[in-house]
Amino acid sequence: MMVRVAIIGGSGLYKLLENPKIVKIDTPFGSCDVHIGKLGDEEVAFIPRHGASHELPPFRVNYKANLYSLNMLEVERVIATNAVGAINPNLEPGTIVVPHDLIDMTKCRETTFYDGKTTIRVRGREVSGVVHVSMTPHTYCPEVRSSIIEAAESVGMSVKDGGIYVCTEGNRFETPAEIRAFSILGGDLVGMTGCPEASLARELALCYASISIVTNYAAGVSGRVKLTHKEVLDIFSRRLGDLTVLLGETIRRIPRQRSCACKDALSEFLK
Repeated sequence: MMVRVAIIGGSGLYKLLENPKIVKIDTPFGSCDVHIGKLGDEEVAFIPRHGASHELPPFRVNYKANLYSLNMLEVERVIATNAVGAINPNLEPGTIVVPHDLIDMTKCRETTFYDGKTTIRVRGREVSGVVHVSMTPHTYCPEVRSSIIEAAESVGMSVKDGGIYVCTEGNRFETPAEIRAFSILGGDLVGMTGCPEASLARELALCYASISIVTNYAAGVSGRVKLTHKEVLDIFSRRLGDLTVLLGETIRRIPRQRSCACKDALSEFLK
C-alpha cells in the first residue's frame, strides 16, 4: 500500500476523512493505527496524534512509531497540525501560523531512529550506524510550506507565513519566566507536540511542515491569571472547518515531484 500524503492531527481533528479504514501497522518501535480515506479527491493517511480517544498526553505519544508507519506506507509528504500558545503578542488567538523554524525544549523523549545499531529501511534501502541529518537549509519542507501558503491565498484565508515554534515537554503549561526566556530566544509559538516529530520526519527523508492554530496567549503574555484546557479546545474547534478546507486545498497543490532537499536527507548514508 502506498499513500502520497499524510496528516498528523492534534486536538479535535478526528473526523477529517470520508469513511476511513483503520490499518494497524506494526513497526520496530511499536504499532500505529493509521486512518486511510479520502480528503477531496485524494486518498490520504491520517494519524490522530493523541490516539482515537485523545488518551495520550504529549510526552507519551509514540512519535517514532507514527513516523515509521508512514515510512512503511511510502508516504512522501506530511502535514502536521498543532494547537499552540502565542509567545509573540501580535499573534491573536485564532490565528493560523505556518512555522519556518523550531526550538526543541523537550527533555525526556526519544529523538532519533539511529542508535548506532538498529537498521532502518527507507524506500527499500537500508540505513544503519550513526546518522546525523541536517535541518538546514530549511527546518520545514519549503515545498509543503509554500503549498500551504498558496492554498490559503487561493481560498481567501489569512495565515501568518513564518514563526518559530518552541516545543516543551508538558503536561503542565509553561511558567511566565519560561515564556519570557523563550521570547528572548526568538520564539513566537509554544506547544508540546512539534518535537521530535519534525526531526524524525527528516531522519526518514520525509517532507514535513506544520500548520499551527493559536488557541491562547502563553503565560504572562496577556496578563491572564489562568489558562484552561477547555479554552484551548474551544478556540481550536472554531477553526476546524477552515483547517479542513486548508488541508484539502494544500494537498491538491503539493507537487507530485519532489524537488526539495528533504528527499536527499539520507543520501550519504543509504546502502
